[in-house]
Amino acid sequence: MSTPDSSSLTPTGTIAFTSDRRRVVFATVVGTTVEWYDFFIYASAAGLVFGQLFFGPAGPGVATLLSFLTVGISFLFRPLGAFLAGHFGDKHGRRVVLMVTLILMGLATALVGLLPTYDAIGIGAPLLLIFLRIVQGISAGGEWGGAVLMAVEHAPKAKRGLFGASPQIGVPLGLLLASGTMALMSVIAPGDAFLVWGWRVPFLLSVVLILIGYYVRRRVEESPVFAEIAERKEQTRMPIVQLFRKHIVLVIVAAFVFAGNNAVGYMTTGGYIQNYATNPDGPLGFERGPVLWAVAGSAVTWLLSTWFAGWISDRIGRRTTYIAGWILQLVGVFALFPLVNSGSIGLLTVGLVLLTLGLGLTYGPQAALYSELFPASIRFSGVSISYAIGAILGGAFAPTIATALVQATGTTVSVTVYLAGMTVLGLLATLLLRDRSGIPLGPDHEAEQAVSPLYGARG
Repeated sequence: MSTPDSSSLTPTGTIAFTSDRRRVVFATVVGTTVEWYDFFIYASAAGLVFGQLFFGPAGPGVATLLSFLTVGISFLFRPLGAFLAGHFGDKHGRRVVLMVTLILMGLATALVGLLPTYDAIGIGAPLLLIFLRIVQGISAGGEWGGAVLMAVEHAPKAKRGLFGASPQIGVPLGLLLASGTMALMSVIAPGDAFLVWGWRVPFLLSVVLILIGYYVRRRVEESPVFAEIAERKEQTRMPIVQLFRKHIVLVIVAAFVFAGNNAVGYMTTGGYIQNYATNPDGPLGFERGPVLWAVAGSAVTWLLSTWFAGWISDRIGRRTTYIAGWILQLVGVFALFPLVNSGSIGLLTVGLVLLTLGLGLTYGPQAALYSELFPASIRFSGVSISYAIGAILGGAFAPTIATALVQATGTTVSVTVYLAGMTVLGLLATLLLRDRSGIPLGPDHEAEQAVSPLYGARG
């Protein structure tokens, strides 16, 4: 049997074993990486090929908009996934929800890789594509909250930010894997071959990744916080009703915190930069491969900054880390398009890398921040729904908005203003929240957790 870490207690007060915690972190990283690989491979393909293959008859400009709209439409169904996952996660546990969302996402992704195009079956092709994207959205809406709580509720109090960064790291890892796979296929199947079959391979690879993720997640124990709630038979009958009755303003503020990060992040994860830089009718016209490798490189720095942010938030607090992150993110937003529009793939890479520094600092502490905002009995619902609403307000239609702004104004300055505005909105929402780093997470402290973290709120 593994020996206990002498300094570490779970949120319920029991000793957590080092090997158990490592298994949780590993499973969280692997599971979320697989989920976000599936989600981002779609966004990458939407920016590169879906407009031509599924919406071609609409014409180049409209086809691009429609393609990005299918990226955004999935976000409208994230709240449904969050509602379902929150309800069942607060009643039946975090682990079972994570298994279901992993399988659901993987099947939808693999089926996209088998879809016939518009030329083969007409209007049925984009309709099937939209349906599978909706399934991905439902899965993504439920995945994040479960992964976050498995990581944070297993963590020792002094390391919640670091443990909570593990599901966050899955996002840049998923982007790295998706972009790297697409870049590799652009070499293996260049030119027309990429349009005919090359883009399908990364989607079909999802089957293998899902099997790996499923195996890893099956070996993880249930969250100790939920295990104690279940042992006491204290599960809330209608957690979502309780959440909206008592914490609706907190949900909205927390959603805006994420929206400020998500809108900016979806310039790459939503496929916008990939499309803008490789569009043969656009101002740059880069080859697919170098742009995809640039995105993959920026995913590495995003991963490192996300990990660092989780670690440093345990030392200086979530709120302070976020404030520093918003400032860095604003710098990255203003530098992004001047560097992208330079016509140099090297400077484009610098712009993406610079942007990831702020993105990581405003993403790494999110898991711990959200987990410390809501009472134990409704925590899954609180973090999932806040996240889903933030995704709609932020990244859902960010690539579509950016495309429409450039088409309407003829300049990327308008996109910079939009992204800067979203960043400032995230900063203002952060300033409304008290730092609750280290607050007890177990059910014994429900009354303390229920006190609003909003400045100026009563009770």
